Amino acid sequence: MRDVVILGSTGSIGTQALDIVRANPDRFRVVGLTAGGSNPELFERQVAEVATRYPEVFSGLGEEASVEAAQLPCDVVLNGITGAVGLRPTLAALDAGRTLALANKESLIIGGPLVKERAQPGQIVPVDSEHSAIAQSLRGGSAEEVRRLVLTASGGPFRGRTRAELDGVTPEQALAHPNFAMGRVITTNSATLVNKGLEVIEAHLLFDVPFDRIDVVVHPQQLIHSMVEFTDGAVVAQIGLPTMLVPIALGMAWPDRVPDAETPVDWTKAADWRFEPLDDVAFPAVVLAREAGSRGGTAPAVYNAANEVCVDAFHEGRLPFPGIVDVIGAVLADHDVPSGEHLTLDDVLAADAWAREAAARTITTNQT
Repeated sequence: MRDVVILGSTGSIGTQALDIVRANPDRFRVVGLTAGGSNPELFERQVAEVATRYPEVFSGLGEEASVEAAQLPCDVVLNGITGAVGLRPTLAALDAGRTLALANKESLIIGGPLVKERAQPGQIVPVDSEHSAIAQSLRGGSAEEVRRLVLTASGGPFRGRTRAELDGVTPEQALAHPNFAMGRVITTNSATLVNKGLEVIEAHLLFDVPFDRIDVVVHPQQLIHSMVEFTDGAVVAQIGLPTMLVPIALGMAWPDRVPDAETPVDWTKAADWRFEPLDDVAFPAVVLAREAGSRGGTAPAVYNAANEVCVDAFHEGRLPFPGIVDVIGAVLADHDVPSGEHLTLDDVLAADAWAREAAARTITTNQT
């Protein structure tokens, strides 16, 4: 039996995690639930259901509640929060010595060295499907035998479009992801491929592989979640349906698997799998992320914060779809990464705040 804290319980990751707990009452016990507050009715129902089985469950809304919950006595903290607000709970879980099942990629990306220096070996278990796939594939060889990591991307709803054909994209179209059901920010990030850019930075930080040995390939079917290429030419891939159930279950049970977490691929049915190169002209977000990751320091925090502001502006009708990445690039170009070897939480938060203000100014200037 594992005691689990779920941060971001009303989001896509959190609701699926509760499904897994519900289906495996002999393996998982929920001792803490938190959410951001955007869906209080759902949160109340979740707490009421969990409390019937675990009366002592901790619950709360907001960032401070998540920080507190992340320090509760438990076996694993699942951070399913979306956005930079997940950083402090991530640090709290690590400082408390908890195993961190990390779906909140932003906290690792913006925190970078700050997060890594606090994490003990094996303390962070990736829950992003791509990074979970890599972690599983890495069981096939030693770190010294790894030649490169290959992240797969669906290409989003606009795969194959040129830059010019993206000008009139609407928020409704951007939210029509071909494979996954996710929240507004992550789904929009998948459409711009900002999400894949963030995942490149995340892969570099999680697995200590240089950026020039991390590739992205478009795989529309999303049945191969990601791959590891070894020095002898062998490629090990993790294959499964395009859902998050296996990564979430594995994150909570790591290194063990949860039987029947997901339906396996039906190999009796014919299927075509495609692989295409990424169009960096129409979708420059990955190139920009490599630049931010290579600069290091607070540059990834700026990339992420500017994007969050731009996504809101796009959905509010104040920014065209291609403008999301354009503004990120402009803000990143204006950012001076602070010198010094040690990144502090204040550095990250200051860069985050600066980038949000800079992005808002840039959007307003472009409107006038």
